[in-house]
Amino acid sequence: MTIQSTIDKLIEMRLTSMADAFITQKDDPKMKDLAFEDRLEMLVDIEYNNRRSNSLKRLIRQAGFDQPEAYIGDIDYVSGRKLNRELIQRLGTCEYITDHRNIFITGATGSGKTYMACALGMEACKQSYKTQYVRLPDLLMELEMARDNGSYVKVQKKYANPLLLIIDEWLLLKPTETEQHDILELLHHRRKKSSTIFCSQYEFSGWYDQLGGDDSPLAEAILDRIKYDAYKINIVPIDPANNRSMREVYGMDPRLSE
Repeated sequence: MTIQSTIDKLIEMRLTSMADAFITQKDDPKMKDLAFEDRLEMLVDIEYNNRRSNSLKRLIRQAGFDQPEAYIGDIDYVSGRKLNRELIQRLGTCEYITDHRNIFITGATGSGKTYMACALGMEACKQSYKTQYVRLPDLLMELEMARDNGSYVKVQKKYANPLLLIIDEWLLLKPTETEQHDILELLHHRRKKSSTIFCSQYEFSGWYDQLGGDDSPLAEAILDRIKYDAYKINIVPIDPANNRSMREVYGMDPRLSE
């Protein structure tokens, strides 16, 4: 068997990183001093790490994060917000996903809810959990269109199947009765099988009214499927009178914008 034949077989088996590394080893005289086992270990490590990297990139791309640059280590704990660092770091281990628990992230506009949710989503991708991000208005619109073109079940599965689903702008607008049915169906299929992060401007105590309150027969049914297994992060300012939006904190310096 020739060396080129070995390289061709590696490429045919889609072990391209290993093939490239094998060529590099072959042309490097220093490699001749290494034991066979060491050289093989190097080849396997290169292929494995490359596949892990490609898998992570694919998971992140498919997740559709609003802020794909979010990183849990960059969460700001000193910008005047009350944050439970210990809880957030524990959630970063993704233990809540294996336990099928949810997370409620609430706070005013610009408080950093989306960034935090995307940072947690990135950690889930790093642990190879299929993740999906979506704004609730977009989700409901997609389901409405799917109902008309016959792909409703397919779209429901798209959001029911990921082990972690991030729903941003949760209950920003009051859903119609039909939309409430869509939400209930989705959450019913996800319960005890996966985890969902809800990002909302309203604290949990206000969700019942946003769902129609006593006038809606589905309001309590929806909340019943998510409230008993959830961690709650309510982002509030330490000094409300001098509160600044996180978009302002990290936005362009006003002196440079004019």
